[in-house]
Amino acid sequence: MRALEDLITVDDPAWPALGPALAATGAVQVLPPGDPEEGRRSLLQLQVTARSTLGALVLHTGGLLLDGGWLRVLGGGAGELPGLGRANRFPTTVDPGWQPDTGLVVGYDVLGGVFALNGHDPAGAGRPGAPGQMTYFAPDTLEWEAMETGHSGWIAWLLDDRLEQFYDGLRWPGWREETAALTLSEGFTVYPFLWSQEGQCDLGGLSRRAVGMRQLLGSAAEFAGQLGLADPGFLGEV
Repeated sequence: MRALEDLITVDDPAWPALGPALAATGAVQVLPPGDPEEGRRSLLQLQVTARSTLGALVLHTGGLLLDGGWLRVLGGGAGELPGLGRANRFPTTVDPGWQPDTGLVVGYDVLGGVFALNGHDPAGAGRPGAPGQMTYFAPDTLEWEAMETGHSGWIAWLLDDRLEQFYDGLRWPGWREETAALTLSEGFTVYPFLWSQEGQCDLGGLSRRAVGMRQLLGSAAEFAGQLGLADPGFLGEV
């Protein structure tokens, strides 16, 4: 197991380039770390270096907010936005033998969509895609979808202003204002549900209310079971 200093002190760290890239886009808000020590503990548990985008975000940010908080990318943690360690239930004390069972949750959106990084055996965990690739749990299908890119590629994709196309058909008139009124521990429950036939007809006419993310994700897993879909597994501790 590599020591923390070896993970931090590396040639060509990611943050000197990533930080300005994040600042250059008006769609991203960089949250300062709530507890820098939590980020360091997470880095040590992950055993990734500051050369990686994942390591840079854990060390230098509390997380990222895109489109006013519609999408929340996890970093070291900031207030109501959990860090990677808390969201993925890292051991209280660093454990060299611990690995996330189904993959690493790295972000989520206000509809209950979850972004996760595949572990070493995605098929065994019921996830599509290859090891080390990103997947997305879609609230309108209640199933995981392969994204065919790694974490650093996903971040680059986000900075390339792809969210409007990605969420085409899932945003309604006034979504920005409603999203801005949420706390970082809340999302939207939509009725009729997004995965129902009725929920995909007139998004602007659907009923929406703010609920805790924990409730939102728990409901998604419950409905997947009721509909006979595959168990989505762990969706994060939010």
